[in-house]
Amino acid sequence: MKVIICGAGQVGWQIARHLSGERNDVTVVDSNADLVRRAMDTLDVQGVAGHASYPDVLDRAGARDADMVIAATLSDEVNMVTCQVAHSVFSVPRKIARIRAQSYLSAIYSDLYRRDHLPIDVVISPEREVAEAALRRLGAPVAFDTQSFLDGRLQLLGIALDDDCPVVNTPLRQLTDLFSTLRAIVVGVRREGTLFAPEPGDQLFPDDQIYVFSHVEDVNRTLEIFGKSVKKQERVVIVGGGNVGLAVAKALEGRPDRVRAKVIERNRAAAERAADALERTIVLNGDGLNMELLAEANIDRADAILAVTDDDKVNLLASVRAKQAGCSMAICLVNDPSLVPLMTALEIDAYINPRATTVSSILRHIRHGRVRGVYAIGDAEAEVLEAQVLSTSPIAGQRIRDVDFPEGVLVGAVLKGDKVVKPTGATRIDDGDVIVLFSMADDVPEVERLLQVSIDFF
Repeated sequence: MKVIICGAGQVGWQIARHLSGERNDVTVVDSNADLVRRAMDTLDVQGVAGHASYPDVLDRAGARDADMVIAATLSDEVNMVTCQVAHSVFSVPRKIARIRAQSYLSAIYSDLYRRDHLPIDVVISPEREVAEAALRRLGAPVAFDTQSFLDGRLQLLGIALDDDCPVVNTPLRQLTDLFSTLRAIVVGVRREGTLFAPEPGDQLFPDDQIYVFSHVEDVNRTLEIFGKSVKKQERVVIVGGGNVGLAVAKALEGRPDRVRAKVIERNRAAAERAADALERTIVLNGDGLNMELLAEANIDRADAILAVTDDDKVNLLASVRAKQAGCSMAICLVNDPSLVPLMTALEIDAYINPRATTVSSILRHIRHGRVRGVYAIGDAEAEVLEAQVLSTSPIAGQRIRDVDFPEGVLVGAVLKGDKVVKPTGATRIDDGDVIVLFSMADDVPEVERLLQVSIDFF
């Protein structure tokens, strides 16, 4: 597949890294020649320095025979014009644009992206993706990572194991015997910094970080089995009243279970906008690092602080101060991946990486076959893929034990009709089933081959 990626920042670079590693023909375009050079030096990609929306620049990047253009520059308008040029001048079949401004995303203007208007096939909104990630973190507060699959029926949980975890030093196959009715399966383990797909005979140890698929109805029981006490989130303080903070506060207001939220926003105009848009949420205008303001928000009695300003350091420090003041849990937004190792030392419970959520969204629309969902784990170490099995797929009609899956691949769940099935070796994969797979990054191309039917389906 020939792909042009416009924008060589963190998102563009990560997408280029994924696709070039799978032997796709990738060209990176950016107006910053240094970023293009970095991509060419570190990845197996071609590069063009120039403005992505200029027809001559896209022509030099190979748009005449490209299969896809991904516009992920920092400018919404450049991304939109790039897709228009790719369609009108070069007839590129598939166009994906990252668009941040909420005005462009309003449902009442959805006709804007029709093929006879602005021909964008997929619009990715980082703010919406991050808000949804924040809500998932609040929904499973003791998990360091979480993602939904199978239309909300299945949950991926990232759980850090402590010394008092009751199932450490127990082989995974024995867990299946001990908890035979539990619809959960361990698919990934990170030990001493290395992620791997475990074998049935592998044991779990303290300080392991594990990835578990659980039926949504069994999430609380799963967390308890792995030593995590589940507490309902009733009081939340949100630091940052911009697009992300406002979206989270609105979603919390709409929940049937009453969650009391307070928003702290430094910019007065943004605080006033948030106050106008929210009905039951208290909005405080001031600095989220100010201890007096945090005290006014009753941070000592809050179940969680969610720090989602556009400044990583403010998010980190606000989280630390909230924890010191007695807040039970801290979740913060972190753009800079080099700050992630500080999380454990600062006792921050969970973090959200906007670039990782955006990369996952874009990958979902790139994968071959009937792939319905993709979630990137860690630093592009692994992926979770949700895909529909078609009659001509190599795995259709086979039992899981008979499919030649690579060592780094595990089946996490199978959806048969409306029923989520916990997979065993004897589970048969039929035409129309939806499967969820954990795959190490190196094994993704082989997984795609097992799912792929023809180029028509991507």
